[in-house]
Amino acid sequence: MKIVADESVDKQIVEALRNVGYTVMHIAEFEPALSDQEVLTKANEESALLVTADKDFGELVFRQARVHAGVILIRLPGVASFEKSDIVTQAFHNHERQMAGNFCVIGPENRANPAVRE
Repeated sequence: MKIVADESVDKQIVEALRNVGYTVMHIAEFEPALSDQEVLTKANEESALLVTADKDFGELVFRQARVHAGVILIRLPGVASFEKSDIVTQAFHNHERQMAGNFCVIGPENRANPAVRE
């Protein structure tokens, strides 16, 4: 599965996803300062899930009805980066099939089995 990670995604999360076998294009490494619309377009061009910590993508998906291959919003306020990495990789492991084509939120509801809300 291909992933495009927005600049708002911690580098530790990007590395953790790569370490478990995902192909991750981190916008911060390739094309920093792209607008949200351009990031979503890039993810669509790559047929990739978009991973972000930026709630503005909800505006693009729900209010503007922008096409997407799947948007994963990471909402883990106050959680250390290393722990976020574990939570996100576990969520991908447990819910990867649900993520494609959906707008999902990874939250801290249950850190042992991270929740993914569609």
